[in-house]
Amino acid sequence: MNSTQPDYWEQAVSDLKKKDRILKRIIPLHSEKKLLSSESPFITLANSIISQQISTKTASIIWGKFVKIFGQSPSPKDIIHNKREELMSIGLPKRKVDYLYDLAIHFHEKKINPDKWIDMDDESVISELSSIKGIGRWTSEMFLIFNLRRPDVMPLDDTGLIRAISLHYFSGEPVSRFEAREVSVAWRPWRTVASWYLWCSIE
Repeated sequence: MNSTQPDYWEQAVSDLKKKDRILKRIIPLHSEKKLLSSESPFITLANSIISQQISTKTASIIWGKFVKIFGQSPSPKDIIHNKREELMSIGLPKRKVDYLYDLAIHFHEKKINPDKWIDMDDESVISELSSIKGIGRWTSEMFLIFNLRRPDVMPLDDTGLIRAISLHYFSGEPVSRFEAREVSVAWRPWRTVASWYLWCSIE
């Protein structure tokens, strides 16, 4: 686990506090928190698949059970050689178990090349990840944020982020993707950082 902030973080915080009065208020309240990142692309993606469409609390519980089976650093081979029933027994639906197997196969058979992702632009990484079952735009964007630590990702499909934007910018009123995108224009090129602090604000 990488616990150091990305090199751009301090500059991003400074710029965002100047650009956005709401972030100027929110950021100091969470200054002690850090964007933790997994150094393993496989583990990051497995965690993201498990976390899809469930609460953070539920995802944490299931991930804890997952780690009890495979340890802190499971390999693709570990997943492939495990019985699907055991994965389903920790609370994973069959659909997500299938996704985890497909993810493991892609890594094990080298159908994808994670070593190249560091040099690829965001959309190219998203395109390659989409070849894996169960990995859509949201999961890819979480990977860009929490593994590759890209500075300007705006995950418009994230319900937590939309809820935070609604709370802080629209007095709790429903917010469309278009409205959220419009709010985020001022955050460029640091939308990852803005999103992260907004997530912190609703924890």
